[in-house]
Amino acid sequence: MARAQTPVTFAVPAPSALVWLPYWVAVGEGYMKDEGLDTTLEVVDGSASVLQALSSGQAQIGAPGPGPALGARARGVDVKYIYNLYPKSAFGLLVPEDSPITEPAQLKGKVIGVGSTDGAEVSFARGILSEAGLELDRDYSFLVVGNGGMAAVAFLRGEADAYAGGIADVATIARRGLNLREITPDSFLAFFGNGLAMLESEIEAHPEIARGFGRAIVRGIEFASKPENAEAVLAHCAAGSPQEGEDKEFAAALMKVVLDRMIPTEEMRPKGFGYQPPEHWQKVHDSSVESGALSEPLADLDEIYTNEFVEGWNS
Repeated sequence: MARAQTPVTFAVPAPSALVWLPYWVAVGEGYMKDEGLDTTLEVVDGSASVLQALSSGQAQIGAPGPGPALGARARGVDVKYIYNLYPKSAFGLLVPEDSPITEPAQLKGKVIGVGSTDGAEVSFARGILSEAGLELDRDYSFLVVGNGGMAAVAFLRGEADAYAGGIADVATIARRGLNLREITPDSFLAFFGNGLAMLESEIEAHPEIARGFGRAIVRGIEFASKPENAEAVLAHCAAGSPQEGEDKEFAAALMKVVLDRMIPTEEMRPKGFGYQPPEHWQKVHDSSVESGALSEPLADLDEIYTNEFVEGWNS
């Protein structure tokens, strides 16, 4: 008997299919349909737009960065992280390979390129530079240079001295002939990246969406983790972004980087895919307060995330 399909819109802040590869695998392998979900992926401009899509009801699930999600929660948006998609940092602070800059403190008086004004990479970079003793607009400035190829152009024109961006952007820039060198402190490489989030009210009204979507994503990442499935994974992602799939060599390299960032560390792997360590949330929260991204601490940090579905997804 055919199972009724519930329409679900998934809002993401970047167009790369490989960055969201568990989703495209879950769609291509039929895992979403197995859960009774008829899903549509919508690309919007940055994490702020993802959160806006959730708040307006235009999307049921989104993939914002943790910093913007904290800010939204502080403003009264009942957003809640349900799945840690990137347990290892999906962002980096980088400079051109031939740059004399070797550490964040040397960015005083410099311009840092970012993809959007309020994307997750902005709060990530602010935390790093705040720890280095630098203050936004006094010691450095951000310049919106766009993602990937557009960011490469900004470097070539001498408009930016460094770049804060995601792994897909770095790979794209390198493909344009500009190699970047990471200057991200080790402590910040441990910061997790974008995850799956829903409004708390939506979770309460439709817990089956959270259960089914997350279970399909876990099946997708487990499938993608097996080397023998690499070609199938690339084909599923190419269906989501045909242009990205045209350069098979680049796509395979990016897939490898993405998978590395999505697989939990050996310490956290027993907890299951999607698990969110409370101490990592505390670190992101404290960094956001210190950098000024959050004007004051959240009264209850537990409000921003839940691990209640993790065991069911991984069983």
